[in-house]
Amino acid sequence: MSDSSSPDETTENDTHDDEAPELAENPPAEAEVTVVEPEDAEEEMVQKLAEAREIIGKELRKVIIGQEEVVDQLLIALLAGGHCLITGAPGLAKTLLVSTLGQVFDLSFNRIQFTPDLMPSDITGTEILEETADGTRELLFNKGPIFANLILADEINRTPPKTQAALLEAMQEKQVSVAGQSLELDKPFFVLATQNPIEMEGTYPLPEAQLDRFMFNIVIDYLTEDEEVAVVSQTTGSGAEEVKSIFSGEDLMKCHSVVRKVPIAEDVVRYAVRIAANSRPGQENTSDYINEWVNWGAGTRAGQSLVLGAKTKALLDGRSHVTFEDVRSMAGPVLRHRILTNYRAEAEGITIDQVIEKLIEMTPEKV
Repeated sequence: MSDSSSPDETTENDTHDDEAPELAENPPAEAEVTVVEPEDAEEEMVQKLAEAREIIGKELRKVIIGQEEVVDQLLIALLAGGHCLITGAPGLAKTLLVSTLGQVFDLSFNRIQFTPDLMPSDITGTEILEETADGTRELLFNKGPIFANLILADEINRTPPKTQAALLEAMQEKQVSVAGQSLELDKPFFVLATQNPIEMEGTYPLPEAQLDRFMFNIVIDYLTEDEEVAVVSQTTGSGAEEVKSIFSGEDLMKCHSVVRKVPIAEDVVRYAVRIAANSRPGQENTSDYINEWVNWGAGTRAGQSLVLGAKTKALLDGRSHVTFEDVRSMAGPVLRHRILTNYRAEAEGITIDQVIEKLIEMTPEKV
């Protein structure tokens, strides 16, 4: 039996030996594609993020003049997957900036003008009775403007709390509950809300629970004289250049994943947490000035936003590590709407930004 089987075994072995060189040439290529592709894709996205500020800035400057810090903060929020509250006087191109960002990122964009008579169903959608082909009638859900990637909630503080609350579930859970069922929103999903700080009559301040849903509160200030001259010249001339789409929604989702993978030292995380914790009055380690000037401090979401913002900033700066300075640079937009000053601070002329500056100054990097 052994003698009769040996020729067959020998023949098989010879055959495999002859084919081995060809097999040895092909598998490495297949193995390389299978194993390295995810890392290559991630490295490519990191490289793309490092170049994003310049590329996106170039496109935005076709339409938006000045406001470099505002654009950077909006970009950080989008890449980190956060919502933004944009505060500024009328005529500072808040709406134009948001719609242009939607073009750059190739996102579906809807603008909702918030007014005192706006109803929740005007945002989420409503059921309508329609007649079918066979003559029967059925209720069909007609989606509202919230079903888009990028939502501009224009003058959000001009509508009552009942309507403002329609955004709460969408911002936190990325879904809308209507007619007894939950409908998922398009991904990625961002709410960029604007509010006018000088029109107090007929406005409804946002509740703290909703303010906390916004990653950043970005303040848009007036332009310099040269920038304003450039705006007037451009808007009264032949018009701006066409803005090109650079990132897709899928690219943006990958960015969110890459941002969260950025390594950060525990000391830096603790620093971000201490900044948020030190803003709360009545705590064991709270400074006297916080107890004197602040009614309500920042919660846990503030620490999360500080870390995510710092990670994104590091990537945009071309770094793979997060520094204490990255965290400090995010303190203004992250804490501005989460710390509520009291009447004593207002009487003494203390602004929220001054409180934040003092908070950063008094919080050590390490303890």
